[in-house]
Amino acid sequence: MIIRLALSAALSFGFVSAAAGQEAAMSFFITSENPGQGANLGGLEGADAHCDNLAAAAGVTGKTWRAYLSSSAEDARDRIGSGPWYNAAGVKVSDDVEALHSEDNGLSKAASLNERGEVVNGRGDDPNRHDILTGSGLDGRLEGSACADWTSGGEGSAMVGHHDRTGGGANPTSWNAAHPSRGCSLADLQGTGGDGLFYCFATD
Repeated sequence: MIIRLALSAALSFGFVSAAAGQEAAMSFFITSENPGQGANLGGLEGADAHCDNLAAAAGVTGKTWRAYLSSSAEDARDRIGSGPWYNAAGVKVSDDVEALHSEDNGLSKAASLNERGEVVNGRGDDPNRHDILTGSGLDGRLEGSACADWTSGGEGSAMVGHHDRTGGGANPTSWNAAHPSRGCSLADLQGTGGDGLFYCFATD
């Protein structure tokens, strides 16, 4: 009986340890929600804080999170560390920055999960949330005004990508540079198939 209990406890501890290790490995996710003011994210600092808060709420701590967003001061590709990056299911989505911005990345609707490990709605789902804010071109550098460097929740525009790699625009299959948004308000972002969501990467 004692042996059985010890074995059961050991197995339970193993499962807990495995789950904790999997959570700790998460270094990439799409935000599950917008902070509430559309593309006015409080600048890059506010966007980074949102990434950190969502990760912490999901039980992932001890990492430095950065939003994949370009501004006039900094390009998205230069703020996210060197990789590799893993989603909440422990699946590697890219080895490094160069692979991330090439056809060798593993980004897709199935792999681009939110911080809770959930698939984000894409084209054909109701509501469609596949427009992901980036402010970046295909190379991960600033393209456009990025909604006044992520401080405008009204006028302006920002480049968005399609996390499901499908839809309309000049580059419909691009995860980071499909087309510019209609505006910067949450209503405008929702009107073209988005919800003001963005990518978060751990730099360590």
